[in-house]
Amino acid sequence: MTAKRANDTMTAITDLQWMRRALELASQGTALASPNPLVGAVLVRDNQEIGQGFYTFDDKKHAEIKAIEQAGPVARGADLFINLEPCCHTGRTGPCTEAIWAAGVRRVVSAMPDPNPLVSGRGFAQLRKAGVEVEVGLEQESAERLNESFAVHIRMSRPLVTLKAAMTLDGKIAASKGNSEWITSDQARSYVQHQRHEQDAILTGIGTVLADDPLLTDRTGKPRRRPLLRVVMDSQLRIPLAAKLLQEVNNDLLVVCSATAPSNKRKDLEQRGAQILALNDEIRPALKDAIEELGRREIISLLIEGGLAINSEALRSGLADKVFLYYAPKLIGGMQALPLAADLGIQSMKDAIMVRGIRHHQFGEDFAIEGYLRKIYI
Repeated sequence: MTAKRANDTMTAITDLQWMRRALELASQGTALASPNPLVGAVLVRDNQEIGQGFYTFDDKKHAEIKAIEQAGPVARGADLFINLEPCCHTGRTGPCTEAIWAAGVRRVVSAMPDPNPLVSGRGFAQLRKAGVEVEVGLEQESAERLNESFAVHIRMSRPLVTLKAAMTLDGKIAASKGNSEWITSDQARSYVQHQRHEQDAILTGIGTVLADDPLLTDRTGKPRRRPLLRVVMDSQLRIPLAAKLLQEVNNDLLVVCSATAPSNKRKDLEQRGAQILALNDEIRPALKDAIEELGRREIISLLIEGGLAINSEALRSGLADKVFLYYAPKLIGGMQALPLAADLGIQSMKDAIMVRGIRHHQFGEDFAIEGYLRKIYI
């Protein structure tokens, strides 16, 4: 290996390490940045970190601005590693591209373009025009996963929808008597709390509420900018007033019902702090309409933890973007035990819903499959 090739290889390894540092910083904004993206930035000079930052919505300052301010004058001639393309427009703050070249940053290494089609590529173009060296694509897959919720919301005005379920190896989510507590281990259920912390909202159906009486809370104890919004699909407002969901309501419970739901029950729920969303449907409100409303409320990520009915509607109507399916090493069999979903209208294997980009997770003896039902980045 020549000295130049050895030096190029060392630079590539070093760049990879710094980009992973930027991604690590970005992830520190989990539950604190929404509805904006997770962004981390690190300024490097002579292979030493001289400034770093990550974005939170309430702080307003972007990650790269924090890194530049921390570095001060030594930012001149430095390299900036960032997981997302620097902004080039005025929003809540001014353009970061201007601050970058004004600080004299020599090179910007970005993992991915901004998924906003109105912005994508323009930040890079402005930097290059100003004489800043720009490299794009290092750790792009990791960066895209980190901000997939933002990408869906900015392009489709709705949240990224993840269908989560716990099953036996033979695909049953509950025994014949409807009991589903507990299929998976403590270790797997602990990870569910991690998942909830990453979400803006969690949704279930009235059937699950009546059967399991869940809390549906984020119990990680980690800070959040907004409370996890708990959403219940309950067409006729059958939710018991003694339900655990109603015991401590802090602007975090939304009950979606039909316009024909009893008005007296609606008043009772509102008195307990619940928000009521009455959709103009005589039978039962459509999950699609509820999800669209969440998008209007700047909810960018939604975790479905439902039962047979909700799962079936999410899959049949193509509303779910991805699945996260937990499996426990158990078999219960039986025609009456509940499967993940009911009839989806699929008549042959060639019409089966495909799950792609699969990742495996292990939780002791339990495991989970995470995969996508559609492409998030196009």
